[in-house]
Amino acid sequence: MSAVEINKDTYLKWFESMLLMRKFEEKTGQLYGQQKIRGFCHLYIGQEAVIAGAISALQPGDSMITTYRDHAHALALGVSADSIMAEMYGKATGCSKGKGGSMHMFSKEHNFYGGHAIVGGQIPLGAGIAFAEKYKGTSNLNVCYMGDGAVRQGALNETFNMAMLWKLPVIFVCENNGYAMGTSVERTTNMTEIYKIGLGFDMPCAPVDGMDPVAVHNAMDEAAQRARNGEGPTFLEMRTYRYRGHSMSDPAKYRTKDELEEYKAKDPIEQVREVIVAEKYADEAWFEEIEAKVKQIVDQSVKFAEESPWPEASELYTDVYVQSDYPYILD
Repeated sequence: MSAVEINKDTYLKWFESMLLMRKFEEKTGQLYGQQKIRGFCHLYIGQEAVIAGAISALQPGDSMITTYRDHAHALALGVSADSIMAEMYGKATGCSKGKGGSMHMFSKEHNFYGGHAIVGGQIPLGAGIAFAEKYKGTSNLNVCYMGDGAVRQGALNETFNMAMLWKLPVIFVCENNGYAMGTSVERTTNMTEIYKIGLGFDMPCAPVDGMDPVAVHNAMDEAAQRARNGEGPTFLEMRTYRYRGHSMSDPAKYRTKDELEEYKAKDPIEQVREVIVAEKYADEAWFEEIEAKVKQIVDQSVKFAEESPWPEASELYTDVYVQSDYPYILD
């Protein structure tokens, strides 16, 4: 039985949150083309259901950690569009003070722990966050995201072993969008059903339709209950798809237009819109209102970023070390 039921409000929230993710990323792509945003930048367009369906199954206090494709995760956890856009601009008002940029966003206030550019580097960290929650005796859990390329890192095997041994409250989520940069899953592994990696550790695992927020929600809800009941981790393979290239510098010529259109036909935002219309949860005026609201939020985030100050040069020397409560003695 689901701990968090899906209802009318769920669908309305899904539509608004996924539309915000989509429009924010589309604007990000435009700004990158104008060189307002520099460095590496990876868009989430097409994968929105993976986050929307997760958030609806989680509770306040739960945390997330992810890869460098991280803008949507931050938005979903409540980090403001203003501070995310300012971060990508490298401004002082960004959620990481302009020091992280697109790939290294962080917000302790919102339980968002990155934003990690090292492929697979966040996997042990997700288990560490879960260990801390268990140690402190909370009911919180961590959701640790990774791409299909990261599952071949040795750190995953070490982490899975410890997570199962210690029954840590962590949900490992592979966002399998079919390609590790430009290399398809079929060219990198004999085990194309990635979720089966969990079987080697006796870890509960399953494939999930990552284009359907309902499927994502139900899988995450079940995994969350397991984690909160002290039964340990779960490994979920979210089968999704990115409409754009790996990064802004990737023309994605390694895939066909037919393949792209096949996935666009299952667009998660349109799926939710169809249910809202069919169930008469809202009328056309509501859709227009939400679209206008989202546009205003995105436009405001750009204005905020444009008008925000650059970091002072002295910021190079802050946040390098952390003040510890423990009296270590260094010779």
